[in-house]
Amino acid sequence: MSGVKVEMRGITKRFPGIVANDGISLTLRQGEILALLGENGAGKSTLMNILFGLYQPDEGEILINGEPVAIVNPKTAIQLGLGMVHQHFKLVEPFTVTENIILGQETRRGLQVDYGKAARQVSELSARYGLRVDPRARIRDISVGMQQRVEILKTLYRGADILIFDEPTAVLTPQEIRELMDIMRKLVAEGKSIILITHKLKEIMAIADRVTVIRRGKVIDTLAVKDTNPDELAAKMVGREVSFRLDKKPAAVGAPVLSVENVTARGPGGLSVLSGVTFEVRAGEILGIAGVDGNGQSELIEALAGLRGIDGGRIALGGREIANRSPRDIAEAGLGHIPEDRHKRGLVLDFSMSENMVLKTYYTSAYNRGGFLDYAVIDRQAQRLIAEFDVRTPGLRTPARALSGGNQQKAIIAREIDLNPDLLIAAQPTRGLDVGAIEFIHKRLLEQRDKGKAVLLLSLELDEILKLSDRIAVIYEGRIVGEADPAHTSDRELGLMMSGSGRAAEAPAPSTSGGEKHG
Repeated sequence: MSGVKVEMRGITKRFPGIVANDGISLTLRQGEILALLGENGAGKSTLMNILFGLYQPDEGEILINGEPVAIVNPKTAIQLGLGMVHQHFKLVEPFTVTENIILGQETRRGLQVDYGKAARQVSELSARYGLRVDPRARIRDISVGMQQRVEILKTLYRGADILIFDEPTAVLTPQEIRELMDIMRKLVAEGKSIILITHKLKEIMAIADRVTVIRRGKVIDTLAVKDTNPDELAAKMVGREVSFRLDKKPAAVGAPVLSVENVTARGPGGLSVLSGVTFEVRAGEILGIAGVDGNGQSELIEALAGLRGIDGGRIALGGREIANRSPRDIAEAGLGHIPEDRHKRGLVLDFSMSENMVLKTYYTSAYNRGGFLDYAVIDRQAQRLIAEFDVRTPGLRTPARALSGGNQQKAIIAREIDLNPDLLIAAQPTRGLDVGAIEFIHKRLLEQRDKGKAVLLLSLELDEILKLSDRIAVIYEGRIVGEADPAHTSDRELGLMMSGSGRAAEAPAPSTSGGEKHG
């Protein structure tokens, strides 16, 4: 490493009611990976959005290669050699992968955009970095994991030598994370410099050279990764010791709460997305479903929650058939749903925190007087949940979009658990969250299980699946291909099963279904 590529001096950024960045200074050296670590809402993404020209600082200055610069917008940032892979994707859904990647930097043949040449370039880049993206696919038709890869490709296509990765592994499998780390190592070996925003301490220890810790808008410390450890970093990040050990009692398993039998469903173009899915979730247990993104998890969740119809099979909740019923009917039957995409499915971002807390119950007599919402009662309910679940918000009238990802997630979990559901579906419940928020959410999920509730956990984080689950079912190409005991398996074995190349477990008896599909 030699020289300083980026220097941020005394950066301050204020929003109404909050100082997001408070005099932050950091440096990024050439050929290094600098990790930026902090709780949700600590100000990391705000700081990087300033560096990329999406926000303007109220105070402070930025130097690139030792020269002061004014980064007035992302176009300026790109011209200065900066590229950013955003946590919340900046993609145009009706456009193709290629159209998104070349947007603003189109290759032309005469007056026409040369899409054929651009698609070939995208394919070559995709193959070079092992990202396996179809350049002709439309964004709206591909999985969340594929969309993340498009964001990475978009940055690489522009040839940036200073790369900002904002939670880039949040939707990737362990194999894909290892591939991404290999990509990052190649990039820094070529002399590029990387700022990595991540909550995953294991990733920081594996890939970063240095780490800057931010807490509540201020820099706490900058350390060489070789001179620190996860416990120290976690404590610096949240201001207290964090327990990585889960106090998990043996499961007291009861009767089946959810029974899914031979469920089939088709997606766009009539393609099969669920192929004879069969499993049960019982009272007092957490069933984890592990799989590579795009193998039917999203479609399964949608079918269970009433967001998608099924073509065949049976879904019963507490003995009552719920297949092809409305989301409201299913929720009233006893299903709580923490969705995988909190922005699309979990919150109305422009509604206030109070309004979001009653999205599933606003129509009931508890919150209505003569057909009008009783905001005094709604506010009291919201205040109770905000306090109980430690949701950090400037106020009850604050729109949901103003909160950090972790606090948005806590708000959704508060609302869903307060409904006292018999079955709680937790889909990617800790995606993009810091260790403090993860610790909190894991405890809440275990509390539901220990109260005798059934919990269905779908996560791309194998560590999370192994840590929380009492049983693990593996989904591949829209079907359950096997079951594993978390106490007697490994992430490697699960990873092989998830890729379709591992040995499936023997199918359990029908009364404890969750193994291979039948029929």
